[in-house]
Amino acid sequence: MTANAAPAAMTLNEAFGLAFSHYRAGRMTDAVAVCRAILAAIPDQPDTLHLLGLALLAAGDVEAAADRLERTLAVRPDFAEAMGNLGILRQDHGRPAAALVLHGRALALRDWSGGRINRGNARQALGDRDGAEADYTRAMALGPDEPMPANSLGTLLREKGQVGRAIALHRRAAALAPGMPDAWRDLGHALRECGRLGEAATAYGRSYRLDPARTEMMSYRLFSLQAVCDWTGYDALCRETAAIIDSDRGVALPLGTLSIELTAEQQLRSARLFSERLVRAAHAPPYHPPPAGPRGRLRIGYFSADFHEHATAYLAAELFELHDRGGFEILAFSFGPDDGSPMRRRLVQAFDRFHDIRNAGVDRVAALVAAEGVDILVDLKGYTKQSRLDLLSRRLAPVQATYLGYPGTTGCEVLDYVIGDRFVTPPEHQAHFTERLVVMPDSYQINDRRRPLDGRVPTRADCGLPEDAVVFCAFNTTYKITPAMFGIWMRLLARLPGSVLWLFEANPEAAGNLRREAAARGIDPARLVFAPKRPLPDHLARYRIADLGLDSFPYTGHTTTSDALWVGMPVVTLMGGTFASRVAAGLLSAAGVPELITTSPAAYEALALRLALDPAARGTLRRRLEETRLTVPLFDSRRFTRHLESAYRTMWAIHASGAPPRGFLVPPLPPGTAP
Repeated sequence: MTANAAPAAMTLNEAFGLAFSHYRAGRMTDAVAVCRAILAAIPDQPDTLHLLGLALLAAGDVEAAADRLERTLAVRPDFAEAMGNLGILRQDHGRPAAALVLHGRALALRDWSGGRINRGNARQALGDRDGAEADYTRAMALGPDEPMPANSLGTLLREKGQVGRAIALHRRAAALAPGMPDAWRDLGHALRECGRLGEAATAYGRSYRLDPARTEMMSYRLFSLQAVCDWTGYDALCRETAAIIDSDRGVALPLGTLSIELTAEQQLRSARLFSERLVRAAHAPPYHPPPAGPRGRLRIGYFSADFHEHATAYLAAELFELHDRGGFEILAFSFGPDDGSPMRRRLVQAFDRFHDIRNAGVDRVAALVAAEGVDILVDLKGYTKQSRLDLLSRRLAPVQATYLGYPGTTGCEVLDYVIGDRFVTPPEHQAHFTERLVVMPDSYQINDRRRPLDGRVPTRADCGLPEDAVVFCAFNTTYKITPAMFGIWMRLLARLPGSVLWLFEANPEAAGNLRREAAARGIDPARLVFAPKRPLPDHLARYRIADLGLDSFPYTGHTTTSDALWVGMPVVTLMGGTFASRVAAGLLSAAGVPELITTSPAAYEALALRLALDPAARGTLRRRLEETRLTVPLFDSRRFTRHLESAYRTMWAIHASGAPPRGFLVPPLPPGTAP
């Protein structure tokens, strides 16, 4: 008996039950066929119309699904579930305002937990977090034994910074539904947010075991383990990540691919798939900004969550101040916290207009960017923490670029350009980027010359360091430390009795694991010294008492490397084939010390050992860095700003000509000509 023939030999209830069983089993073609056969016999039967709409939606026929759900409501206006499902469809396809109206009407008909969650989701999409919290809280009261209300409220509270409450709610959801992978995923996110990284890795692992198709959970687990330097099963996890990328059978976390040894092509494949499946604003229709009217100045909008005390702000604050206001209007769109810090106040003053969009929905952000007439939108986040590439995926401005925050391709087709330099994005690497390459003449990294140099220089005794032995310094964040590079560092300590490795104390778990790894390699764990977090002036001053910086690989130092060079500490780096593995090399070149760049692990180790044994050579390098600090290209902020403005003008000229984006080299200004 075929699905089409089934209704003729069955009662309505039996036929509907058959259609529903097909739907539950994922056999959408059969479900659609049975529903249509029922409707041929009993036109406008509301339950069947509703199920047909859901089956069509699951099959990917969105327009037909919306038509059937609307027809359901025309036949039965008080069908609350159908109204709610039409609302979900509207929200998932970029119409949260319409969804909010439908969910409100559904709840007026019947107040149930699912309807409250639906309206809470719509409210959150529109930026009404307080309204969403009220709906999720009511959903918990209506469905105390249901996991979704607790999980939804937990996610919202995590985004509002109430991480402790979020963890408790996600644990409640996981207890109510131990087989629910999303509850374990969201618990992992909340635990990671508050620094409980080992526990986060466990939660991500549970989520992945429950749903192995969600391969990004394995990436989150690997990244969390890297952050605490727990290398249990590290090689196997790296191999599995590479296999997932190579076979296109799942999604890998792009940021996590930068810190393991993958090729630039693999990073591109990872980023492209992540963008297609998880970033693109849930089926939202592309936004088409109105054409900009004639004006004398280009309007540049910087998008970031880091306009506060943050490494990106430490680098870029002076850029925003130095922009030529005769040729440019500079706007900020901030979706990160306001920490009330001096840096936040400085940044607010640096822009012509500063927009806090933390609580703004996608439509509101699009309208704001359009009202401001932004010509070029510059994303400073990429795939780093609190990324909002989903906003840019709707094409908010005529030209969109990515810069500074993320050292790699985003894989997003709506980002037209990536701003790099001849080291990190040489023209021959274009094939590894979806964006077109803008190649800056000196370095892609802006630096703030107002970074303090007047911090109190501590004694070595103050920092627990030996007075008469070599101090190697590796202040890069812990997830950048790999077993292979750590092995090199331990061999250096073994070759130099009494020497120590000075590391940044990111978290206690990492310190304990690194000490155990040192002992396993025959090195006294006491020879690892950890530097706690300090205010920026004091942190920078610490570099003055170290002898030699040891860079990480394949994710090399960014702000940490330029910090060290600004203060005068030489850094040995290893240059690879990806953006992230070439950043420090570009910085060293622009600082005038290219002799510190190596291209193999053996050469890296040999150079570090030679410099460690040669205090005179280290002293020469330190004096050179200190004496040329204000003249080398790396720290010539005015020159950099003029180069970047030249890049913006070229981007706009290409756009105004009607031509598609194309890569280009930014011509260098003659030395000493930057106004």
